[in-house]
Amino acid sequence: MLGLIPSYTYDFEQLWSLLINRNKWLIKLRYLVSLTLALFTILSAYIFKLEFSKEQFNALIFLSVLILLYNILLGYLINTSLVKNDIERFNPMHISLLQILADQVSLAVVVYYTGGIESPFYVFFIFQMIIGSLILSGFVIYTIAGVTVICFFLASLLEYFSVVRHHKFGILLKLPIYNELDYVLLFATSFGITMVVTVFIANSIAHSQYRRGQELNAAFEKLKQAETIKQKYTIGIVHEIKSPLSSVQSYHDIILEGYTGPINPQAREKLIRARARTEEAIHIINDVLSISKLKLQTEIKKEDVDLNELLHKIISKKKVQAEYLRIGINYYDMSTNLGIIKGDTILLELAFSNLVGNSIKYTNPGGMIEIVVEDGKNENEIEVEVCDNGIGIPEKDREKIFKEFFRASNVKHKSYEGTGLGLSVVKQIVEQHGGKISFQSPSRMANEDGAGTCFRVSLIKV
Repeated sequence: MLGLIPSYTYDFEQLWSLLINRNKWLIKLRYLVSLTLALFTILSAYIFKLEFSKEQFNALIFLSVLILLYNILLGYLINTSLVKNDIERFNPMHISLLQILADQVSLAVVVYYTGGIESPFYVFFIFQMIIGSLILSGFVIYTIAGVTVICFFLASLLEYFSVVRHHKFGILLKLPIYNELDYVLLFATSFGITMVVTVFIANSIAHSQYRRGQELNAAFEKLKQAETIKQKYTIGIVHEIKSPLSSVQSYHDIILEGYTGPINPQAREKLIRARARTEEAIHIINDVLSISKLKLQTEIKKEDVDLNELLHKIISKKKVQAEYLRIGINYYDMSTNLGIIKGDTILLELAFSNLVGNSIKYTNPGGMIEIVVEDGKNENEIEVEVCDNGIGIPEKDREKIFKEFFRASNVKHKSYEGTGLGLSVVKQIVEQHGGKISFQSPSRMANEDGAGTCFRVSLIKV
């Protein structure tokens, strides 16, 4: 493997991905080359009357077929288990090298049978060097370029001294120039210089871009690690804050239930407000914990989830809070099939709990909430709608409502506590499950007490 892999490569996954994509691109391009060569040979002989010899015609047709065959073989090979993404095994870099070498030999044959030093197709060697520079390491591509220049020069000398037969390019060139030694030497020198300069420029640019990509990937990995550390630190700190607040809430409950003795109405009112504020603070902390845990989770656990069972569980948990605020919750299952989906139960419960919790939070006392499960527009979809007749979402805020830390203007004006993370969490969870979320405000339940909002979540059924 000496010289095949750039010495500064450390992100091999990026290297294999790059090589696989470029190898496949070359395979596709070579089909076009094979067809073009065959068409050129046939048209030149029968339409343009370039007077190719029988040997030239047969050789070029045979080569076009040969290119097609080895291209099919290479295309098959790159999709087999023989090619491993491992520097110690036969890997995509070897496939790249095989392709470049096979194409160099094929092009050399084309140039020989179309005039040698007189051939107009020698410029494709430059194109080959550019492609090779994008894929191969500097040592390898310089070696290939050097061998190509030497072989081209030797072949030109062999034709000049009549050691090998010269094939002219039809009748286009009136005077032969392959037998002019000064021209042969000058042409070979300029060709060699052009090849080396082309490789130097193309290889420098390609390796510079590749190295920059490696550096960006490394920086991105460091940022991911820093984000992970930050989220873990946030979770730890927020948990520490949540514990004393939960204790304060428990003490409020003990006092309000009368376990410490009777309390006067004024004190009770203050305690009820204090408890409500404590509950809002805990809700905010839970939002922060949810978004931190969500960002730490790289993949979701897929299992069968019964949406009806999940929603009933959420309603049961939220019922006490809703009854306390005199808010009614109605549930309607209008789906024709079982509401079974593939997903992460914990994350889906978090998403729908946020939607129902928001409806309770932003609906005035005496309001109503409706949760409807129904078939989606497509046969494999199921939709959940959470509707209320609460305060609604102002038109100017609708485009930003799913952004992190964004809170609608009517929420801030009415002093509702919150972080603006809830809907962002919901959207991320829904999209992780391949679903979609949308909303409508005013809702279909709008009345004189509120504009209301309807959130509609579409998920894929099992």
